[in-house]
Formats: sequence, structure tokens, C-alpha cells
Amino acid sequence: MNKHYNHDVLVIGSGAAGLTLALNLATHAKVALLSKSAANEGSTWFAQGGIAAVLDDQDSIDAHVADTLVAGSGLCHEDAVRFTVERSKGAIQWLIDQGVSFTKESGKEDYHLTQEGGHSHRRIIHSADATGQAVHSTLLERAQQNNLHIFEHHVAINLITQADAGSRKLRCTGAYALSHEDDHVHVFQAKVVVLATGGASKVYLYTSNPDSASGDGIAMAWRAGCRVANMEFNQFHPTCLYHPKAKTFLITEALRGEGAYLRLPNGERFMPRFDERAELAPRDIVARAIDHEIKRLGCDCVYLDISHKSPEFISEHFPTVKARCLEFGIDITKEPIPVVPAAHYTCGGVVVDKNGQTDLQNLYAIGETSFTGLHGANRMASNSLLECIVYAQSAAEHILANLPDIREPDPSPQWDESRVTNSDEDVVISHNWDELRRFMWDYVGIVRTHKRLERATHRIKLLRKEIAEYYSNYKVSSDLIELRNLATVAELIIRSAIERKESRGLHFSLDYPKKSAVARDTILVPMNFAGQDIVVSKD
Repeated sequence: MNKHYNHDVLVIGSGAAGLTLALNLATHAKVALLSKSAANEGSTWFAQGGIAAVLDDQDSIDAHVADTLVAGSGLCHEDAVRFTVERSKGAIQWLIDQGVSFTKESGKEDYHLTQEGGHSHRRIIHSADATGQAVHSTLLERAQQNNLHIFEHHVAINLITQADAGSRKLRCTGAYALSHEDDHVHVFQAKVVVLATGGASKVYLYTSNPDSASGDGIAMAWRAGCRVANMEFNQFHPTCLYHPKAKTFLITEALRGEGAYLRLPNGERFMPRFDERAELAPRDIVARAIDHEIKRLGCDCVYLDISHKSPEFISEHFPTVKARCLEFGIDITKEPIPVVPAAHYTCGGVVVDKNGQTDLQNLYAIGETSFTGLHGANRMASNSLLECIVYAQSAAEHILANLPDIREPDPSPQWDESRVTNSDEDVVISHNWDELRRFMWDYVGIVRTHKRLERATHRIKLLRKEIAEYYSNYKVSSDLIELRNLATVAELIIRSAIERKESRGLHFSLDYPKKSAVARDTILVPMNFAGQDIVVSKD
């Protein structure tokens, strides 16, 4: 039976961004939080390294800002960078107040700070090498203690929009979501909707992300009329475990921060040949260097070696990596780790302001779903969780200030399934899913060419046509919803990559190897752009 839920605020996504926003609203509003799977799954849970923040007297806001601008290769919005960094210490204190247990210096009360690629200081606060799990589990526990309605195993399909009586624009008033529990599509209505669904790295064949990273929020916002920006900048994490059974295990950048070396199969270090910062160069440089060496030598992987450190040091700082590698017969205290690059982070997303507001009235986007201007052409390590907390808090403040003036939405119709049937050909979904991710890896990966992008354009047009036909005729399923969203996001990535006639940051083109003298964002505007006035028919 289809159900109809009403709340003040609907938060779609249960990671660090969604939980932080929900907790900041919980005592003031009726909040629903949707999670497409279990609430403790998603990218936040798997974040290892830590959170970048200015916490040490030897560090400064200006230094953190400068490092971020350099890593972003001229495309960061300096006002967004400074806005985020200035609030970093307060964001960390809020997490500590929630109960997050960060690692301290041995025998001291000071927090242990590590250094990662692109940072000029030790400013990464962490919880051993499982920071995401520590943050996520703590916030989830707090959410369960507060006045939050958590709906696990609910997959958002489309946003609901209505004409706003007070203006000539549309406003967002909820979403349709498929429940895994009863296999029905329910209506979730709210005065305000927040997208916190993470990124879209599952569009690539090899990724460090969980299966949930299918670009749902970006695709839904685009269909609802919101602009997206800089979708061509997909960060490939340089070091994911290379093992046939490992699937998506990321080897934290903190290993390189603590002195690990990247080596060729013959044991030779190679990063000093590519950048004076060697293993501590920004991720885009390290990923391209690894990709180059793998292709040059025809080898399957390179190796990350921290075995020259003491076993005690490794066990204390990297217990998760050590334990996980041991499951695959790799003792990192004695031997190097086989690694390859993998799609890791979506630097672009839905265009928002400092309050997380999108182009669509009463719709917000935070975390990896959004484009704030912080990351530019390449996200600096450990700035992502910081962005989640800072912008979630900013959005919560803005929502609370405006919520009393937002009128209740009109009742929305139930999901119409009267003209669809159950599919007996789900093999079409799995085949299209596999084909999409393979050609995105081959044609729109770490190194691109115009010819490859043209091939990808041709393939995505055919796939989107097939998927649209399938979506129109058969009952929705989680796999179909995610495939539809991945296809939408893939097209946005390809279009954005074709638009950029230069090499900058994470976008490297053999046809345009030089960086343009002028730095511009790639902004795509949908045909139904939400920023335009509604045209009312006189008929």
C-alpha cells in the first residue's frame, strides 16, 4: 500500500552531511531522514584518513586556504575556501561534543595530527585509520537518540515540485521513494528537501566507493531543473588495493603522509621523477603518474611500501589497513601493498550557495552531491568531510531561519504504476550497468582524448534511450533507479569533459595538454532551469 508522509524537512542521505544537518535541526523541526540501504552504509563509513582543520598553533587559516587553492589548480572559489576553513575548528569541536573519539598523541592530551598530499602542515585530525566509521557511528547513535524519523532501505526516485503561490517559480516539496520493505513507492512531503546522497564514482568500473555512490542526488536535481558544475573533475584515488577479491578497499593517503613509498615492480621509487613533492604530491599528479607507469610497463599495479617503518608504528597508526591486507595474505609490516588508482570523489555537483541552496526553491544540496567551489579542479585530501560538516551546519542555520515562513505543500498525487508491468528481462539492467561503467573507465578515465569522448557520447545516447524506454514500461526497482541516475550523471560528465579544452587538475586531455590562461567553471544548465519564471498558460 502506498503511504504519504509529511515532515518539516526531508533529508535524503544518511552520511556525515545528512546526519549533521538532521542533528542540527532535530530539536526545532520534524525531520525525516532517508537511507537507500542501512543507515550505517555509504562513503562516510569507509573514509579512512581524517578531517583537515586548522588546529595547531604552527598552522594558520591562510596556509590551509593557500594549500587548497594550489591543489584546486586555479578553479577553487576563494571565498568558499575561506568560508570552509574559517569554520574548520568549530566543526571539529562540534564532532568532539557529539562524542567522536579522535586519536591523541601517545601519553598526551593533544590530538595527533597527520599530513597528507598537498598540505604544508600536519592538520589532519583522525581516529586511527577509520575516521569515517568513528564519525558516522557516533552521529548515527546521536540521531537515534533524537527526534528523527529514520527510514532505512528507501531509495529516492524523483523530486516533487509545485508552483509557489508567492513567486513565479517552482519549489521543491518532497520526493517519491521506493521502499525495500514493501516494494511500494511512497510520497515524502516536506517544506524543505535536502540532498545529501554523496557522489557518483560508481559510474566507473574501478572505484573505492560503495555501490550506493550512483549520483542519485545530482541526477534528481538535474531533472528538477538545477544547474550542475565541473562534473568533468572526477578524482581518482591513487592507491586502492589491487586484489581480485578486494573489490573497493582504499589504502589511505595517510600512509604516504607517514613516509610510505610508491615503487615499481622492481622496487624502484618513481614519484620523484614526476614531482618534487614525490609521494606527497596532490592526488591528481600521483594518480596520473601511477597510470603512466602501469601503461608504460604493461604491469597490473604498482606497490605502496611502508615496511621500513617499525611494526609497532604500523599497528598503532594503521590497524584497519593492516588487518584488511592480512585477510588477503599481505603483511604490510614486511612487504609492499599492490595498488592501482580508482574513481574516488566527484568534485563537481549541484550548484549551491554558502547556505547549500540550489536553484530550486526550498531544495538544498550538501556534501559530495553539491558544488560549493571548495575543491576546484582537484579536491585536496581530507577537505571532503570538513565540507560535509561546515555546509551542513550552514544549511541548517538557514533552514531554521526561514522554516516558519514556508507554507505547507499541497498534497501530491501517489506514484502512478497503472501502466507498467513487472519486468521479466532484468538482464537488460545488469548488461547496461556493466557496459556503462566499462566505457566510462576506458573513454572518460584518468587520461582523455577528444576521440574517446566522442565514442562515449555515442554510447551514452544509445544507453539513455534504452534505459528511458525500460523505465517507462516496467515497475521501478533499486537497480533500475540507480542505472537511470548513473546514465544521467555519465552524460553530464562527458558533456563537461568535452566543454573543457585544456588540461587542468583532474581533467587531463592528450589533445589539450596545456592549462588555459583563464580559469572557468563548466556550468551546465538544464532545459527546465529552475531559475526561470514559470510560464502560465492563459487557456
